[in-house]
Amino acid sequence: MAENQKRILEMLSEKKITVEEAEKLLSLIATGEGKGGTATAEAEKKRAPKYLRVVVQPGPQSQEGHPERVNIRVPVSLIRAGMKFAALIPPQAADEIQEALKDKGVKFDLRNIKDSDIEELIAALGDLEVDVDSGHEKVHVYTE
Repeated sequence: MAENQKRILEMLSEKKITVEEAEKLLSLIATGEGKGGTATAEAEKKRAPKYLRVVVQPGPQSQEGHPERVNIRVPVSLIRAGMKFAALIPPQAADEIQEALKDKGVKFDLRNIKDSDIEELIAALGDLEVDVDSGHEKVHVYTE
């Protein structure tokens, strides 16, 4: 359920608005009218990504005997589950991971990831598109 709809229902449950006012507000959201309605409607129409795709194809300069192709389709739900799985990492292993990341110059703590961070990351994946053409191979990373 969209955030605006939740807020309207919360206001209704707290008796801050009447049922009629809630119906009117919900219908405005549904038709894309009202404050920020167009942006809200467009955001809701934008489909959340279901898969992360990685496709590698040989380029024109690739070696003749090695036309290797890669076509990977990873469900976003697997990414979501994997991110949540990080909470189950034993403390000693988490400390070692932190040290290894720190040694590589990455300032990131897996233990600080929240559900909202995961959802924000997945939403951002919807805009991801990477194309690399080295001549030897073409790499395309995107979501669908």
